[in-house]
Order: sequence, then structure tokens, then C-alpha cells
Amino acid sequence: MSDLVLIADDDRDIVRFVEVNLKLEGFRVATAHDGDDALAKALSLAPNLVLLDVMMPRMDGYEVCSRLRADGRSAHIPVIMLTAKSLSADKVLGLTAGADDYIIKPFDPMELVERVKSTLRKARESQALSALTGLPGSARIEHEIRSRLQLGAQVAVASADLNGFASFNDRYGRERGDQVISLAGQVLKRAAEETAGADGFVGHLGGDDFVAVVPAASAEEFARRATAAFDVRVPSLYDPEDATAGYVEVHDPYGAPRRTGIVSLSIGLAVPPAQSTPQGPQADPSGHRALLAAAAERRDAAKHQHGSSYDIDRSAGG
Repeated sequence: MSDLVLIADDDRDIVRFVEVNLKLEGFRVATAHDGDDALAKALSLAPNLVLLDVMMPRMDGYEVCSRLRADGRSAHIPVIMLTAKSLSADKVLGLTAGADDYIIKPFDPMELVERVKSTLRKARESQALSALTGLPGSARIEHEIRSRLQLGAQVAVASADLNGFASFNDRYGRERGDQVISLAGQVLKRAAEETAGADGFVGHLGGDDFVAVVPAASAEEFARRATAAFDVRVPSLYDPEDATAGYVEVHDPYGAPRRTGIVSLSIGLAVPPAQSTPQGPQADPSGHRALLAAAAERRDAAKHQHGSSYDIDRSAGG
């Protein structure tokens, strides 16, 4: 699917002009005409990039950009500021707010398109977003956990993967297997947003391995929602007869038939005690690894339960 660009500008002629040029290059486009609408659409649509005018009613572009950067759901989205101002101080304000690039009006449409492509390319390289799920990878996951620990936040780290996934792949092939991985990413992200809002984060390590970070108080509700949503939705990815039977039949390496139940989601959560999350430079720089290891251990324990399930270690790192 092509990249989605959100264009936010109160000048509707400019919006139409930019929209036409981006669509000619194969981009999908969403539009907004004031700051409040831009922020709301950036959070709800999760575009791949935001083109953000500085001067807009209700909330200016600097404020929109700052709020996007402060929200875990949108902090990774690249932003290009559009402005008629050319003063160095204005550029500094935009970059300080978190913008990735700055384009002065009036601009050449081909230059704009190339700047969009370049910014998207750099963002993918720096964030290592998964092409399948659109979620950030290992570097961002590590940064997210470490930075929260250093701030003294009471967090829960979740490790999640799929059970029975290999049999699903054997039965239906890789393309449909990717749909299951994508579903897992979707339900984890939605559960994090619903229970933690801007403080929820979900990353994709690769394959069927995911990591989430949520406030400790939201941990169990996050896991409950994610596992319940996965169990409701995953049967739709099976052929009707297999979904009704509740299993798929594949053959092991020796040709013997083997039945495997419907794919399920296992989540392990590691929640350190309040006193074990030091704040500032004195925070243990390797503490994130201990939490990830504890979460993975609880995830493996959850696999012994029936269907999608979760298990919590409330003394991790303590």
C-alpha cells in the first residue's frame, strides 16, 4: 500500500495543489485545514508523513508538531513544515518543535515531492519501521524502554508472540501468514492506545515477535484487551471449515498428520516494583534487557494456558 501523507494548511488552494502533485506520484492523501483537525487526523489516521503549515487557525503548526512529538502514537511520524516565513528564527522554532524539514512558500512542486520522498526514506532508515506492520523496530524499542526508565516512569514491558503460527503458514502460505502477523500488530497497538493513550508504545522485532511498553497501572487491562481482540478476529483469517473445526491439519517432516489449534497470542508482562525504577543518569543502562528477559519468560509461561493468554511478573528487576 502506498504511503499516506496528511496535508494540513488553511489555504485550500495550496492543499489542492499539493494533493494533486502527491497523488500523481502515487501517494495517498488526507487533508486538514486547522491545527485541531490536523492533530486529530494525525493521531487517528497514523499517516506516514505530515506536511504542516505554520500559520493555521485554532492551533499553529509549531504547537501541532510539539504535540505529535510528545505523543507515543505519533512521535515517530516525520513532519515537514510549510511556511511563508524565511527568517532563521522561524526555522529554528520549527526544528525545535520537532520538524524534520522546512519548506518555504512558494515552492516548486517537484522539489516538494522529492523532499517528501527523501524525508520518508530517512525516517525509515532511522526508525527501521517494519514494512509489514508499520511499527518501529529494535532500536526504537530499546530507546523507548531506556528513556522511560531514566525518567523514573512506572512502566510495564510486554513481550508477545504467536502460538501455532508455523502450522498456519504451512497450511495457507506466507502471504496469509503475514495477515496474522499484521493482525497481531493491530490488536496490540489498539489495546495500547485504548488503555494508555499517548503513553502506549508497540514495536515489532520481526517475525511474530512484538514488544509493548505501557504504564504499569494499565498493564493487565492492555493484555486482556489485546488477547480478547485477537481471539475474536483471528478465525476470520482461516478457511470456514478450518475455523469451524477449530484446528488445521498439516504433516510433520515424516509425513504423519498433525493437528494444530487456532493461532493464539501469548503476552508476558514485566512490571518492576516502584522502588526499583531509579530516575536520571543513575538508572541502570542495562535495565531494559532485564525487563525484556523477564517479560519473555512470562510470555513462555502464558503459552501453557489455553488460547490467547497473558502472564505477569510484578517483581521484575526488583
